[in-house]
Amino acid sequence: MGTQKDALWGAESRLTTEVAEFFPRQKHWTEDEYFALPDTLRFVELSKGELIVPPHPTDSHQCVVGTLYELFRSHVKATGLGVVRLGPLPVRLWPDQIREPDIQLLLNEHAARIGEQFWGPPDLVVEVLSPSTRKTDREDKFREYAQAGIPEYWIVDPQAVEIEVYVLRNGVYALLVKAGRGDRARSQLLDGFEVGADEVFAR
Repeated sequence: MGTQKDALWGAESRLTTEVAEFFPRQKHWTEDEYFALPDTLRFVELSKGELIVPPHPTDSHQCVVGTLYELFRSHVKATGLGVVRLGPLPVRLWPDQIREPDIQLLLNEHAARIGEQFWGPPDLVVEVLSPSTRKTDREDKFREYAQAGIPEYWIVDPQAVEIEVYVLRNGVYALLVKAGRGDRARSQLLDGFEVGADEVFAR
């Protein structure tokens, strides 16, 4: 029996390897190959020729994302300023550089950037930190979103119970506000939009 199981496992292992051979090696992916991938509900990003698949989000992460999405959505719906979407939804920052923010917003004047398969650079992005994405969100995406000209970047940290709002000034992000317990975060892009940290991090 053991020999039969070993043979079956070996066949499955070879099949997995054979399927992998249909795809480019890491550092050699293009956006055409990225967009030809099968549909998935997972976040899948393309950066420097590599596919990046972060671990599944946690319940606390999704709770914060859902709360913020509803707050942004209510505001833009009431004001008619634009549209807001939840990830996963690809954002093409520039050729062969695809990210999937947790939340993304586009003003009406940039509605032409909305595509069925992906968006062009949004006007505002939100990343809710997880242990596995903290470094990427604070370093790589911090630089990339600025390079793509995204005017406002919200970094939301459930562990520290803080919201940081950054605005683009002379091509780099500057901190507009850091809000912890009892404080309110505000947007420079969306006139009148404020959220309380206690509200965002309430369970």
